[in-house]
Amino acid sequence: MRFARRVDANQSTIVAALRAAGAKVKVVHQPFDLQVWAPNANSMLMEVKNPKTGYGRKGMNAKQAEEAQGLPVALVDSVEAALRAYNVLAA
Repeated sequence: MRFARRVDANQSTIVAALRAAGAKVKVVHQPFDLQVWAPNANSMLMEVKNPKTGYGRKGMNAKQAEEAQGLPVALVDSVEAALRAYNVLAA
């Protein structure tokens, strides 16, 4: 990789909140930012977007949309959105 990965400014806060809620979180970067497991062994992918940037407001790119077919993927832009998705996963 020629350039360092750009990480959304809100990603570390979201990861910390998910872990505090009991999730196991692995930062995977590609094709999505996070893989999240609940204590009940269910898992999902999360794509973190920063709504303060133009890129973040666009949502998933074409490659991500193709990769997401049939997979549980949550597009999150805040701690609240991430915790809502996690609560559905953990239920």
